[in-house]
Amino acid sequence: MGAEQPETIAAIVAAHRAGTITPAQTVARTYHRIRDHNDPAIFISLRDEKDAIAEAEKLAARDATSLPLYGVPVAVKDNIDALGFPTTAACPAFSYTPTRDSTAVERLRAAGAIIIGKTNLDQFATGLVGVRSPYGIPKNSIREDLIPCGSSSGSAVAVGAGLVPLSLGTDTAGSGRVPAMLNNIVGLKPSLGMISTAGLVPACRTLDCISVFALTVDDAALALSVMAGPDQADPFSRDRPLGAITPFSANLRLGVPRNGQLIFFGDRKAEAAYGDALKRWTALGAKLVEFDLEPFYETARLLYEGPWVAERYLVIKDLLASAPDSIHPVTREITAAGARLTAAETFSALYRLQGLRKVAERTFANIDALVLPTAPTAYTTLQVLANPIELNSRLGTYTNFVNLLDLCGLAVPASMRADGIPFGITLLAPAGRDALLASIGRVFHADTKLTVGAKGVAQAPLAPLAASGNDEIPIAVVGAHLSGMALNGELTALNGKLIEATRTAPDYKLYALKTTPSKPGMLRVEAGTGASIELEIWSLSSSAFGKFVNAIPAPMAIGTIRLADGRSVKGFLVEPEVLGEARDITAYGGWRKFMAEAAKA
Repeated sequence: MGAEQPETIAAIVAAHRAGTITPAQTVARTYHRIRDHNDPAIFISLRDEKDAIAEAEKLAARDATSLPLYGVPVAVKDNIDALGFPTTAACPAFSYTPTRDSTAVERLRAAGAIIIGKTNLDQFATGLVGVRSPYGIPKNSIREDLIPCGSSSGSAVAVGAGLVPLSLGTDTAGSGRVPAMLNNIVGLKPSLGMISTAGLVPACRTLDCISVFALTVDDAALALSVMAGPDQADPFSRDRPLGAITPFSANLRLGVPRNGQLIFFGDRKAEAAYGDALKRWTALGAKLVEFDLEPFYETARLLYEGPWVAERYLVIKDLLASAPDSIHPVTREITAAGARLTAAETFSALYRLQGLRKVAERTFANIDALVLPTAPTAYTTLQVLANPIELNSRLGTYTNFVNLLDLCGLAVPASMRADGIPFGITLLAPAGRDALLASIGRVFHADTKLTVGAKGVAQAPLAPLAASGNDEIPIAVVGAHLSGMALNGELTALNGKLIEATRTAPDYKLYALKTTPSKPGMLRVEAGTGASIELEIWSLSSSAFGKFVNAIPAPMAIGTIRLADGRSVKGFLVEPEVLGEARDITAYGGWRKFMAEAAKA
């Protein structure tokens, strides 16, 4: 059970579906690696191995093609609720036992993931260093003398060390990005509200988001697609459609700071590594455009010098009053300051932030994304313990402003320095451009030819995208346009080509409409509450696609459909207003089976 085994989510799921390895064997390998790695500071609580293997074995009864994370072991940061585990936020006195999964974990399980443990963190997710926990300091997976970085320390190390291929972190000020850089993995910080925070112990509730650690961008994007979607249980949830990953843009414009604005705190190797990363972007065809970074720095200062510290105080004020010694001294020093902030100071900061947001909007008017160092430098554990607050602050130089400005982010490995310290860059864009960042970040990461994580595992070639050519547009059909069905001739007459037969994510219901000829209508419902519906993906030229879509009669419409493997594709959906007299045929799993049964009747 070694490096010859599949390591990425994509490879693991493919092996499980092919039957070359079972989910139970993959879970057993995870526990074997955890024992071999022998770092008790990574996990705060670990599920019983027999229990996890038993759950993996039960997956055999389910349809593997409908489970995008079929048998994938996942670790969860211990400020996110998962049934069967206490939630501690790395503070034993705060610990409680949740009565249900967080929405994010619930959606992972629905997609076939196996939760194997809860990971260590900077207490109450306050810190970017990973050394502020009574449960110990996880060892950095690349170089043991380096900090693991936090607050999502255990989650990042678990992926970097090859214990799991996927973990959840959280990111308020950079906790999903800085640990990714120092462990040579990908850290995806989605748009605010894209992943529900129901069941998350808040740090700053208005800024928090659940983040993803994985070995590749494609893996991280797949996990995001599984968890993304609105949630009535989270008042901060937003309905942000997740676009499809697309080919690398021929006219990509990336923002880089003006000369002299970057800060590396004297780390010449980091500065040189950033310069090399920019050369790589240029070689890939991106145009670099200078922008003014100073307003972003000003925004970053608001996070800890402004009223948002009061949000951290709200979470632990009762514990501060009743048992202050149960809180880590550095965490206590930072959060206690939140009690002294006034309403007037809060509104003053909000007014200033709104002005800075307008500046950011103008910055992105002619730039697709910013490309910045993920962190300006790296520190050893001994250095941080000797100077905990200042060095922590330095690590947030390029991350603290992101959620305040409502940006999405993707941290990607860029190089391995000669001194054995990983260097990474972060792509930033306005909320909603998550798919754009994944589309360009995956190409950059592949071009580095870096191994993934700490185990020397080579990157696999990038998976092909759904479209079959630059002028070809894929479209998903679920009913009368399926091959051999009544309206399939409309596709073949336009020289449409069948790409594949597959299924949707389990987020849809299917209805038989009262139309001539008979047609179904597919409706998207809350993630995990529907079924996986059979469909076909056809390919049309852009001109043929336009003709086809223009001829579609109401109540049918073209929308974005999420597939079982995490991809998104345009396809047929139905307007919900017409479903009052329609028959729910979801249980058939597809139009073809329903029509076969109807023919028998």
